[in-house]
Amino acid sequence: MLALSALGPRVAILGPSNSGKSTLAVSISQKTGLAPVHLDQLRHLPHTNWQERPDEEFAQLHDQAIKTDSWVMEGNYSTLLPPRLDRATGMILLDGNLWLRYFRYVKRTLKNTETRAGHLAGGQDRLSWQMTSWIFKTRSDAQVYEDILAKTGKPMVLCRTANELNQLYEDWSLPTPWSEDLRGQLSL
Repeated sequence: MLALSALGPRVAILGPSNSGKSTLAVSISQKTGLAPVHLDQLRHLPHTNWQERPDEEFAQLHDQAIKTDSWVMEGNYSTLLPPRLDRATGMILLDGNLWLRYFRYVKRTLKNTETRAGHLAGGQDRLSWQMTSWIFKTRSDAQVYEDILAKTGKPMVLCRTANELNQLYEDWSLPTPWSEDLRGQLSL
């Protein structure tokens, strides 16, 4: 496995919903000092029930974020992916078991806490058919992203299972989602 440092100062994390992207971004940020950027927070208006910003405004926020010198940015948003990958110095792709992703979704909506990584400020996570179907619809997206990322020729780490993701935390000595070190930082 590649060393975390091999990914450079601009790390893009992609993967399906509820695969662990936000938490990994916060953990890497805490370890490296790279600024965490949660694309869902740029896409959606704070203090709403995940109401989207206008496309143009979101694209401007995205482009401003990728122009900075260093970041660990998580999220997909494939329409904005090409410029992000051009600026990224390394990438991480997460995948995972569909049922585990559903479990994480239900757990996060029932807990509905502002300390969850990537949480929308003032937003309310609620169980919805729209999100449930989105998780199912995007279940195979990791393969599509893997093909796109491989074509960049940039350093890439792939975690296909929860065990591989847990191993990544261990190999890189990252604070884990269940550690005291990270729990207080998850609202970044």
